[in-house]
Amino acid sequence: MTHKLPPLKYSNNALEPHIDTRTMAIHHDKHHQAYVDNLNKALESYPDLQEKLTLELLHDLDSLPEEICTAVRNQGGGHANHSMFWKSLSPDGGGTPQGNLADSINEAFGSFSDFKEAFTKAAMSVFGSGWTWLCLDDEGNLLITTTANQDNPVSRDLIPLVGLDVWEHAYYLNYENRRADYITAWWNVISWKFVAGNFKNAILALRARDVTEDVGKWARDTKSFIKSAFSQSKDD
Repeated sequence: MTHKLPPLKYSNNALEPHIDTRTMAIHHDKHHQAYVDNLNKALESYPDLQEKLTLELLHDLDSLPEEICTAVRNQGGGHANHSMFWKSLSPDGGGTPQGNLADSINEAFGSFSDFKEAFTKAAMSVFGSGWTWLCLDDEGNLLITTTANQDNPVSRDLIPLVGLDVWEHAYYLNYENRRADYITAWWNVISWKFVAGNFKNAILALRARDVTEDVGKWARDTKSFIKSAFSQSKDD
């Protein structure tokens, strides 16, 4: 399987004024494409690994050949993270979550306002380049975490539901060094429908088996969820 750049479901200018057209074009067409190209290059001599979903590789980094482990972590992480990122954005985004996701956020953080404040604080705390995530742990609890560079929470046995890219390439053309303004703008384009779908499917998967015993099996058996969230399939 050759990994491919997933197409955007909207035009480059669809998220204006919150995320500008030029940033979208460069971020998706240049930065993400580079991660895809470099991941494929790293896997060239490993046809068995080419058949695995990127998240499967990231979950089991210690099993990879030493000579490609760092490349898969960085380039595969960049591919997986951005694939989810594009799908988590929508011209019709913003607002607040509804239903079971909203209830779980209120239970975990006190209120949506408290969650938003905590997530924003975490995103502002990332030193240099990285991501901020809303995840589920192996018991189905919501939590906020951050990762450096292109690391993905699945490497920590967490299930990522949505991630915010706080690398400067995600915002610098429009917001320069004003990361706080970019984060504020992001809340206007996040697709809570997408996040809620990930939450629902992840909860169903957790109920079906004990993730702590075999996250790899969970990843394989819930391939449809991973495809939906990350577009990490040869069918995409």
